[in-house]
Amino acid sequence: MRLQNKVALITGSARGMGRAAAELFSREGASVILTDIAEQEGAEVARSIQAAGGNAIFVPANVSQATDVEALVEAGIKRFGSIDILYNNAGIMPAADTSVIETSEETWQQIMDVNLKSTFLCCKYTLPYMVQQRRGSIINISSFVVFMGSTVPQEAYGVSKGGLLALTKSLAVQYGPVGIRCNAICPGPINTGLLDHLWASDEERNRRLSRIPLGRFGMINDIIYFALYLASDESSWTTGTWMTIDGGISSNYF
Repeated sequence: MRLQNKVALITGSARGMGRAAAELFSREGASVILTDIAEQEGAEVARSIQAAGGNAIFVPANVSQATDVEALVEAGIKRFGSIDILYNNAGIMPAADTSVIETSEETWQQIMDVNLKSTFLCCKYTLPYMVQQRRGSIINISSFVVFMGSTVPQEAYGVSKGGLLALTKSLAVQYGPVGIRCNAICPGPINTGLLDHLWASDEERNRRLSRIPLGRFGMINDIIYFALYLASDESSWTTGTWMTIDGGISSNYF
């Protein structure tokens, strides 16, 4: 198994991509620390992984709050003794995020807190343990939108995801000498419930779909299997970089 004897902390793991990553990492041998604000769903994911023979705990936390993150990391260390993989998956994309003229200060701050500050905090409290053990892989989930403008703007979301790339580069340089790697994944449109909520009509979905050279929206497995590579020792010489997994949409001029 590709993650045997490793411990992974995965944020936003009660549903969607975070849940799928937790289940995959468990099947590949990792012990998994799950966290989310959705307590009932998160606890159920942990029970499901345990029932399948995996090793998992759920720790409820708002990862945009320092006290929650500190307690989360301490709970994971107490249970498993180390954290080898930090998968910063938690993120939001509210409909109220539009242009800089229309977006409220409250919406802007909320997105920065959940999408960017949470990664800062999770790294802040996890890195000391990774430094002590002289190993670790940090995986940040950014987005293809950081490379493109849009006539339908999501300004705060794009800025928050762009900030993750800057943080990825900096952490890779600072902590590479002690065996810690940091990389990012930039997904394109992934076919989840969030996509259904954003683009409810066939017209909206087809307009976006027509821009994707491979002719389909992404699937969760398209992302989490690359995350598995980054989490594993197979990527031991990969750091400070990102992979855009978007079906080619960011390469499509017309």
